Amino acid sequence: MQSIEFIKSIYKLTELPKRTLPVVILCGRSNVGKSSFINSIFNTNIAQTSSTPGKTRSLNYYLADNKFYLVDLPGFGYAKVSKTERFAWQDLIGRYLSLNNDIRLAIHVIDSRHEPTALDLELNRILRSKSVAYILLLNKADKLKQSETSKAKNGISKIFPEIIYGENCFLYSSTNGTGKKEVARLLDVLFGT
Repeated sequence: MQSIEFIKSIYKLTELPKRTLPVVILCGRSNVGKSSFINSIFNTNIAQTSSTPGKTRSLNYYLADNKFYLVDLPGFGYAKVSKTERFAWQDLIGRYLSLNNDIRLAIHVIDSRHEPTALDLELNRILRSKSVAYILLLNKADKLKQSETSKAKNGISKIFPEIIYGENCFLYSSTNGTGKKEVARLLDVLFGT
């Protein structure tokens, strides 16, 4: 992964970029580390991180290696926003997945220290129902002890039987670089970067 450029924040699907390119979507709960992942994989500080969950409320479009869009979707599941706002986010994401035929991959980010939530399961169901290829990133892996690492890897395959660790599931840490080479290699293969 060589270069990344912020394009725009989108609140309505009528605002999508005019240029058509393949898309990788980044999705997961609020505060799971999606912005840190972007900064880590591209060795930059382009994506603003926040300790306030639920801050990303738009589809944030980045141009990666001038070959594909990386789209950071709004985090879901943060309780301190109104139900109306949560439904608006879910509606935006659902319609985006339905309308965008350029999505090549979804990167579903999960906090490796916790079991996937009901909303993670729902997101997984939506991705599969719309036939979106996806990988799971078990993020914040640097915070796990060795025994917890094994538990996280084994536990995720019980919840998502289609997951094969090392193929469509990776431990990841923006702090110490765990999983960075594997994910970069996967994107290189997908887009020939």
